Amino acid sequence: MYQLSKQNKSFLHARFGDPSDAIEDTRQVIADCLYPDVLKNKPVQIARARGAVSDFCKAISDPAAHVDIMVYFVEQGNAFTLDHGDMDERFYGALILMYRRAAGLICDWPADAQRPFRERLAAIVSSSTGLGWGYHDELAAIFRNAFTKQD
Repeated sequence: MYQLSKQNKSFLHARFGDPSDAIEDTRQVIADCLYPDVLKNKPVQIARARGAVSDFCKAISDPAAHVDIMVYFVEQGNAFTLDHGDMDERFYGALILMYRRAAGLICDWPADAQRPFRERLAAIVSSSTGLGWGYHDELAAIFRNAFTKQD
């Protein structure tokens, strides 16, 4: 199984190796895909980044690590659009979906466990003001709906 594909190798390393290595490897894939080097004409690769998150969540059983990777996905995409201009609806839709998943996972956690993620999610909302396709409005609504009952 190990020799069959690079994906199998990555999964087995993540599952049985040091989880911090899997987190860093997954973060690198996400960064390469959602904040590519535009000077080298590297394309945005939403599906590959989403696949990296999915593979990570299958291999690692730590819910906090799942949320960390999901929030990082949104942070990278959000930073890219802030630095390089408005993107398309598909791009924003992928970020919104991942944001919703992350917020949904942590909204019922104890306050101390959710605090670092909640702060990162709030920072994404704050920085997205004025971005297109209803992106900011949708993020703000998700945040409000997930966390208003706690305030």
